[in-house]
Amino acid sequence: MKEKVLVGMSGGVDSTITTLLLKEEGYEVEGLYMKLHSKPGYHEIHLARAQKAADFVGIKLHVLDLQETFNEKVFKPFIDTYAEGKTPNPCALCNRNLKFGEMIQFADKIGAKYLATGHYIKTDGKFFYMAQDDTKDQSYFLFYVNRDILPRLKFPLGERHKSDIKKIANSIKGLESFASQAESSEICFVETTYTDVLKDYVEVDKVGDVLDQEGNVVGEHKGYMHYTIGKRRGFTVKGAHDPHFVTKIIPEKNQIVVGKREDLACNRVVLENLNMFNDKKEFTTTVKLRYRTKAVECHVKIENDKAYVNLEEGVFGVAVGQAAVFYDEEKLIGGGWIIES
Repeated sequence: MKEKVLVGMSGGVDSTITTLLLKEEGYEVEGLYMKLHSKPGYHEIHLARAQKAADFVGIKLHVLDLQETFNEKVFKPFIDTYAEGKTPNPCALCNRNLKFGEMIQFADKIGAKYLATGHYIKTDGKFFYMAQDDTKDQSYFLFYVNRDILPRLKFPLGERHKSDIKKIANSIKGLESFASQAESSEICFVETTYTDVLKDYVEVDKVGDVLDQEGNVVGEHKGYMHYTIGKRRGFTVKGAHDPHFVTKIIPEKNQIVVGKREDLACNRVVLENLNMFNDKKEFTTTVKLRYRTKAVECHVKIENDKAYVNLEEGVFGVAVGQAAVFYDEEKLIGGGWIIES
């Protein structure tokens, strides 16, 4: 029997097959289901699925209630960031603080040497690397994970494709239902739109002015929290014939600024709260400024715990509050949070 590994189990096909693969490799496996958000009815369904998977593989499943911690470290910052006119990235915060923070502490508690999840990502114990399946790669969302724990992480799905994982589940009697489950949403606590979540905590629907690039009032919008940088619908611009995009949000005045597509171009960003996997202070690399965007060439200089990033080409729709993640080809070398664009 190999060393003990704790697997984060969500009740989905990815964590289920991850658990199965590790058990087949000879590890002593235990599972952990984490109660994070408090969406009604969610945990009853997913915990039952996780228990079914644990029973099938023949392992113990622990349950950890982290709803208070999740609220403090993920959900409240999500609400606050939108209220500040910025665009949050709750998944990256959750990965650092809960999935690879609280969970590694629990692994220590039960004497598990390793921690495994069903994320599509690779690691060599020093760096993260993009997954084999580039359509499912989740490295962008794991840039903020503490580098000290990398030697303890295992990602059995990093070298595999999602279609193969579903085929494995479909071929095993008793696990077929996992193959046909609906994919989980990108943000687990958002069922419809993020504004539906915000409405319970802040005033979202509050009509305000739309300004042009010179500061003139040219229309109206339905409340600044409905908009992120780059959005082109949901507001009026008097006499406009060309598409207009949100280029700036002014929360204290409940105003948005709009412009043409070229007004969205960004050539420089400043980052704070850096999480780097090497100690270089100046380098040339590529950076992703949103999850579903291509990485662009950039020059980075780190001074006083901030990164000053000059982009080789203009990037459209860069939003303060989002993550900027650096890559050397497939290797993730760090990142930070955009505070200026």
